[in-house]
Amino acid sequence: MTFKDLSLSEELLRALDERGYQNPTPIQEQAIPYVLMARDLLGCAQTGTGKTASFVLPMIDILDQGRARMRMPRSLILEPTRELAAQVAENFDLYGKYHKLTKALLIGGVTFGEQDKLLDRGVDVLIATPGRLLDHFERGNVLLNDVKILVIDEADRMLDMGFIPDVDKIVSKIPPLRQTLMFSATMPKEIKKLAEQFLSNPKEVAVSPPSATADTIVQQMVMLDAKQKREALRDILSGAEVKNALIFCNRKKDVGLVHRSLMRHGFKAGALHGDMDQFSRTETLDKFKEDKIEYLVCSDVAARGLDIPDMTHVVNFDVPMHDEDYVHRIGRTGRAGRKGHAITFVTEEEGKYLDAVQIIAKGAIKEITLKGIGKPKLEKFQDKPSSNRRTRNQNKHRPANDRSETMKSASNNHSSRKHSTQTLKEKDPPPETIKGFGDETPAFLRTTVKT
Repeated sequence: MTFKDLSLSEELLRALDERGYQNPTPIQEQAIPYVLMARDLLGCAQTGTGKTASFVLPMIDILDQGRARMRMPRSLILEPTRELAAQVAENFDLYGKYHKLTKALLIGGVTFGEQDKLLDRGVDVLIATPGRLLDHFERGNVLLNDVKILVIDEADRMLDMGFIPDVDKIVSKIPPLRQTLMFSATMPKEIKKLAEQFLSNPKEVAVSPPSATADTIVQQMVMLDAKQKREALRDILSGAEVKNALIFCNRKKDVGLVHRSLMRHGFKAGALHGDMDQFSRTETLDKFKEDKIEYLVCSDVAARGLDIPDMTHVVNFDVPMHDEDYVHRIGRTGRAGRKGHAITFVTEEEGKYLDAVQIIAKGAIKEITLKGIGKPKLEKFQDKPSSNRRTRNQNKHRPANDRSETMKSASNNHSSRKHSTQTLKEKDPPPETIKGFGDETPAFLRTTVKT
C-alpha cells in the first residue's frame, strides 16, 4: 500500500514525496482511514512506529476546510512533555507546508506573551501540555468550545505523570460533539477506562503486542560494578559502529556527572533533563539532531516520543526502575524498520529491577562482557535456583570459546575512536526470564554475635 491509497490530498502527498515517504507504516495504514471517516479512535502502537503521522496527516486534510476564530482553536492535541509537543508541531510544519493552516504551541518555558499573540490571531491546531493549557484557559486567553478534533497522545505517559486530572478538566471544557483520538504505547486497564470515559464508540487499532520491544533492536546487558560504569560507557562509545547514542540515567544528578565525565575524556556530549529551561532543552536537542553533539546523556524526560533519525545506540547507564520505561528508552533506536542497538549496565544493587525488564523483553537481552572491564562476582545472579526459570549460567561448564568471542580493545584516543574495532563478547541465548535480587537475608543479619 502507498499513501496514495489512503485518500490523502495531492498537496499532502506532495509533501510526503519530498520527504521520501511512499508507504505508510502499519499504524498509519490502519488509523488514517478511520480518522478521515471522523471516527473516534483508540490506537495502541509501540514508539517508533510512525504513530504521530497517523493523526497529523489526516488532521491536515480535515482542517483544510474552515477557518479559526480568535482564541478558539479548531483542534487540540495534548502531549505529556514539551519535547513531544514540539515534535508534533514540527510534523505539522513538514507535512502541512502546502496547506495554509495556523498552529500554536503552548508549553512551559516560553513566555505567555508570545503564545497569546498566536492565540489572538486564531489557530487551526493547538498543541499543548495540560498544565500550560489550563494556565492559559484560566487567564481567559483561550476558549475550547470550538474544538472539533481532540487528540490525547501518549495516554499511558499522561497516566504515569499524574496528568489525567488535568486532562479530565480540559475535556470537560470541550463540546461532546467532537472527534476524539487517543494513542498509547501500552494498554493497561486504566487506559481502557479512560477510553470509555473520553471516546464514543471508538475503533481500536493495534499494530504490536503492548509493552513489547522491537525486533529490530539488538538488546544486550553488561554485568559490572558501579565504579566500572563510566569506563564501560567510554569503551562502548569508542566503537566504530557507534554513530550516536542516547545515554539514560535514573537520576538527574547522575546525568550531570556522566555528561561531565564524557566531556573530560573528549566526547562530544550534551545533557537533557527536566530541570533545564525550555531554551536550553531545545538548543541541546537541535545540536544533537544536527550532529553537533554525538552523545546525549538524559533522564526519562527524553525516553518517549523523540524522533532522532538514524539513532544507532541506546545505553541504559542505569537499569530503569519501571519495566515499561525500558521499552520506551530503547525505542529511540531501531525506528521505522532500521536496526538499533541497546546496551544496559547492571550492577548487583540494580538486579532487583532486572527481572521485570527481562520479562517485558521476553528474554531478548543477551549478556556480554567488555574486554578490560572485569566481570564482578555477582553470586546472586548465578546461584539462585528457580523451579520455573532457567538461570543464565546453566551453560557455564561449556568451553569458553563456544560461548564467547574476543573483543578487540578500542583506541584510547577519542579522535580515532570511530576507526577502532570493538567486538562484544556474547554468551549463549539468555534464559526467558531471570531471577532477581533483593530477597535474601543480608549477611550482617546472619552474623552470630558473641555475648
